[in-house]
Amino acid sequence: MPLLRRVRAVAVSAALLATGSFAVSANAQAAPEEAPPPADCVEHGSALRYLVVFEPGTSAPLAEAGIAAACGATTSYHPQIAVAVAVSADPGFGSRIGPHRAYSAQLDGLSKRTGAPARKKDGDEVAGTRTAEGAVDRTAEQWDMDLIRAAEAHAVSTGSRDVVVGVLDSGIDPTHPDLVGALDPELSAGCTTGVADPATAAWSPTTSAHGTHVAGVIAAADDGLGTTGVAPGVRIASVKVVDDDGFIYPEYAVCGFMWAAERGMTITNNSYFIDPWVFTCQDKAGQAVVYEAVRRAVEHATARGVLTVAAMGNSAADLTKPALDPQSPTNAASEDVKPRPVDSSCLVLPAQLRNVVAVSSVGADQVKAGYSSYGLGAVDVTAPGGDRKQQPDDGRSGCVLSTVPAGYDYSCGTSMAAPHVSGVAALLASRHPQADAPELNRMLNQQAETLPCPADYDLNGTGAQDAYCTGYSEYNGFYGHGLVDALAAVRD
Repeated sequence: MPLLRRVRAVAVSAALLATGSFAVSANAQAAPEEAPPPADCVEHGSALRYLVVFEPGTSAPLAEAGIAAACGATTSYHPQIAVAVAVSADPGFGSRIGPHRAYSAQLDGLSKRTGAPARKKDGDEVAGTRTAEGAVDRTAEQWDMDLIRAAEAHAVSTGSRDVVVGVLDSGIDPTHPDLVGALDPELSAGCTTGVADPATAAWSPTTSAHGTHVAGVIAAADDGLGTTGVAPGVRIASVKVVDDDGFIYPEYAVCGFMWAAERGMTITNNSYFIDPWVFTCQDKAGQAVVYEAVRRAVEHATARGVLTVAAMGNSAADLTKPALDPQSPTNAASEDVKPRPVDSSCLVLPAQLRNVVAVSSVGADQVKAGYSSYGLGAVDVTAPGGDRKQQPDDGRSGCVLSTVPAGYDYSCGTSMAAPHVSGVAALLASRHPQADAPELNRMLNQQAETLPCPADYDLNGTGAQDAYCTGYSEYNGFYGHGLVDALAAVRD
């Protein structure tokens, strides 16, 4: 009897793989749960992770059977979106299950490296000057909070403990005095294997201070010491999606979005773009798998009431204008700027997905930071991310001061702008507890302070425009609907 069950399971899975579709009838859903791999599976080196997309509605037993038939093992399956994470040491796994269904960012990364693994060059943060001083009130240095009227908002509300912001990032220091009161360990998890791990070690920072900095912008305590966040009365959760090499592979992000959705978080902050590409193309093999998996995860989170806030990125690129030629020097001013592919279906994930609040960055003078990406129809709102060239008139640093493990640090980037928006959204959610994600999105847009296109955007005085702002005062490619306003959020 066991032998008959094995033959049937493999036969069902093999037939599904051969058709290239996992859409099945209700009867087929009753296929046996155990599906031993075929006899011709081989192991070659270490097991690699794959993201696998199935037809919507595919049951867990059927998905697991399909993966086993392709010589893999399922480590995680999200039936709500029919997306799995699988591992396989067989180099033929991807071709067996189909390149239109599976992609391994891990394999792609390894195939492009020589020698020791290279750390990702951080394209979404401009580092500042580290300082460990913290036993004093540092709020006078927070020009960014002045810009969005955070202190005035706190006189009305600091936010509700019922609101939870998931910080999908590199981890949050659980011992930082400014964050310990806001951080909820029970809602935190590490996702850097593609499978959520609630152990403290899995969601704590290891090689990057980025997530702790972002968390401080959102919810650092208003206690007269250190810095103060936009919404110090709300809770935050550490959802670690950045590995020790600095990469955010798609299975990490999918895991993070699903964790946030299933645990009833209100908002997620996403200060990153999904690796291994700056632009993920919907019509290219492998990339299409990533796009579909992440799209499904974000839409599921939205349907569960989670508002997704994301950074636009620091490529200084117009995200709504295709490049004439990706190889042209005129489209790559420096090695840090990745030109937009010709194909307009190539998007920055997750910022350019539907239902995501995409955030550009301004400096202290409320002008788009030179590094910030932009684009009419791509930007929803803007927020202070800092710019060394736009220092406040009183001499304060042009970057954003916030928490880092064992102290405080200045950083500039759209990574810093996004958490200001998440904080304002948290204040809105606190005041309007019945609002769903689309309603919070709409309110964010409505309460933003209008910023018209600058008459002159010549940042370095060369006589040439460094970027072109299109649109009109109430909605344009630099600032979207405008600068978020914490005081307006608590008054609405």
